[in-house]
Amino acid sequence: MQKIYSKIESIVGNVITVRAEGVANGELAVVTSSGSTSFANVIKLDGDLVSLQIFSGATGTSTGDHVRFLGNPMRVSSSPNLLGRVFDGTGSPRDGKPELKEEMIDIGGPSVNPAKRIIPRNMIRTGIPMIDLFNTLVESQKLPIFSVSGEPYNELLARIALQAEVDLIILGGMGLKFDDYLYFKDTLEEGGAMDRTIMFVHTASDPTVECMLVPDMALAVAEKFALEGKKVLVLLTDMTNFADAMKEMAITMDQVPSNRGYPGDLYTQLASRYEKAVDFEGAGSVTILAVTTMPGDDVTHPIPDNTGYITEGQYYLKGGRIEPFGSLSRLKQQVNSATRDDHRALMDGMIRLYASFKEALEKQSMGFMMSEWDEKLLKYGDLFEEKMMDLSVNIPLEEALDLGWEILGDCFEPNETGLRSDLIRARWPKPLGE
Repeated sequence: MQKIYSKIESIVGNVITVRAEGVANGELAVVTSSGSTSFANVIKLDGDLVSLQIFSGATGTSTGDHVRFLGNPMRVSSSPNLLGRVFDGTGSPRDGKPELKEEMIDIGGPSVNPAKRIIPRNMIRTGIPMIDLFNTLVESQKLPIFSVSGEPYNELLARIALQAEVDLIILGGMGLKFDDYLYFKDTLEEGGAMDRTIMFVHTASDPTVECMLVPDMALAVAEKFALEGKKVLVLLTDMTNFADAMKEMAITMDQVPSNRGYPGDLYTQLASRYEKAVDFEGAGSVTILAVTTMPGDDVTHPIPDNTGYITEGQYYLKGGRIEPFGSLSRLKQQVNSATRDDHRALMDGMIRLYASFKEALEKQSMGFMMSEWDEKLLKYGDLFEEKMMDLSVNIPLEEALDLGWEILGDCFEPNETGLRSDLIRARWPKPLGE
């Protein structure tokens, strides 16, 4: 039997406190206020004092309102009818279509037992050379995209959503501007990818509480589809907004602040989401790409700093490009040997020459005399940035590898590349005119 509590002890921001017994952390409740109802969930237990956050905000709530605990945590539908749909941070439809109530599952559950995971071994192709060739995305990987405000990280995620060779895309938007939400929706619809996409979107004008639910909803649904054999790619933007929502809630609850005001369990909260990435034996997989905007381009900020300890590398988005220096996919060696025999060597060789180009560029900017080798490096660097680093380039991995050899052939003699002789004999492009 569900008990109804008619006295609210305190209201602070969107958090209310009642005295109740037999309540579990994370349990869902309904708050009835002047004929209207709002959902809330338990976020803190202190003896019989129960703190709840109201999803729609506590505006209009009074101490005489009724609180009814439902006996279960927050749930979301995992029906196949989710495909092509858009929902808000509470799982309610944002697209004007009917609400889904079938196949409900709990959100925010534990991560998969490591004993049930298999070693990542399959590549996810995206058509973006700076990912496929130089920092390959691997199934069940968890990678952040480190960026700053103003960089085209949402455009990059939209391109990956359109082009990634996966069965299902789940997009979790946190604190999105309404224009960004419409951009994702329109791009996926026009690109024909909406029928394999599920969107959970919290916009900047929505209650802060809903922002914290988006990753849990997206990942719970992803795990359910992965267990049914689907290869799922979860795209989250922006985890900094998620952490800021946590910070706001922690301040409301008078928690002792940690570094720069963030809650002391920031690492745990981030890890509990990222660790949902998994490859199931005999089933599907969950792969996570999550944008983390760095305030002031400061990688030592608590959010990117903690994220770096949890994840398996990162992509750095700078100047509208994925930077080869600093970007790292630690699992790429799991798949590079299975793509093409020249993949690893060409990747290493081209990045090494690009580093030399950066040194030649610095010499040129300081007015030093440029050698013939420096001139070759400058030509190579320009071609590399234009044909490889430009995010508008959309080519398969094999074509990108062939293009890499063409760029080397246009700029250098075979013995200047530092690549193995057997690869050069097999892959070196024919001179023009031959």
